[in-house]
Amino acid sequence: MPFGLVAAWNKRRRSRSEDQLNPWIYKSVECWKIEDQNPPAKRHHGSSVFTLKEMEEATNSFSDDNLLGKGGFGRVYKGTLRSGEIVAIKKMDLPSFKEAEGEREFRVEVDILSRLDHPHLVQLIGYCADGKHRFLVYEYMHKGNLQDHLNGIGEVKMDWPLRLKVAIGAARGLAYLHSSSAVGIPIIHRDFKSTNILLNTNYEAKISDFGLAKLMPEGQETCVTSRVLGTFGYFDPEYTLTGKLTLQSDVYAFGVVMLELLTGRRAVDLTLGPNDQNLVLQVRHILNDKKKLRKVIDPEINRSSYTMESVTMFANLASRSVRADSSERPSMVDCVKELQLILHTNMKGLSMPMHTFRMI
Repeated sequence: MPFGLVAAWNKRRRSRSEDQLNPWIYKSVECWKIEDQNPPAKRHHGSSVFTLKEMEEATNSFSDDNLLGKGGFGRVYKGTLRSGEIVAIKKMDLPSFKEAEGEREFRVEVDILSRLDHPHLVQLIGYCADGKHRFLVYEYMHKGNLQDHLNGIGEVKMDWPLRLKVAIGAARGLAYLHSSSAVGIPIIHRDFKSTNILLNTNYEAKISDFGLAKLMPEGQETCVTSRVLGTFGYFDPEYTLTGKLTLQSDVYAFGVVMLELLTGRRAVDLTLGPNDQNLVLQVRHILNDKKKLRKVIDPEINRSSYTMESVTMFANLASRSVRADSSERPSMVDCVKELQLILHTNMKGLSMPMHTFRMI
């Protein structure tokens, strides 16, 4: 079997925590818990190896009606396996000069995801390596990616408590990768961005797309790479200049996503003028100025869903996460702790009697 992973996969069973609370009904702030109170829901199947025929059957011969989206790797389709399970199927479709690169990314993703098990990472159901055909099969995330929701493509508007919930979930996923508890050494995602944060039915955030992930050399804090890979707008400035990749490179990208959550803007928007295209450069200087900060808060956020204190704390954490000097950025573990405090602060503020709650 390819990559020698099938035997290991067949021994594995994954668990996933599902937040049972409807994130859009918060008559009481009690529905916004910092920690999930429900035990993880068990999944009762292992990862699998699929044939090309099974992939064709699952996607109705890769019908356009099943197409979910396109990316650098190829196309992603909604599929139904013979078991009846609905999945997302990523089909590698690259020009010949990129096939070798695509094969490397395919192998990396299969190798890394087969070792990981966390409620805030998308689960790899299996893969297909039939001849030259390459497919990755994931759990299906019903609510799509974070960027679509921030851009108004999602079915609901994201108020502040939900944005904090997504931020905490994504932060937990990155902290898990950085912790080294999964494979013995830390993993750098290297392509963390809002389109790679997927949301399930309960708007639980899960990190996806590990094709560019890098295992940190044992005992080292820096990995020197020959090429700078990732997505423009999320690049760590130090990584861009020196080629030195660190865990803090992911922290920078996380800070950019925080700015997207705060402002509702894209990391890079080429429709704007040259001086306004890069979100970090556009807002970095005002994140710690409370008066100016009010002007960049996403107007789609319901004003009754947030306190200015929590927004200020969030902006401060984002500001530190995107500092040019990587040594000045917080760790992902620290980000998780601070975000939990921010959520608690917002809950506490919203629970105050209306005559003491200062509306923004």
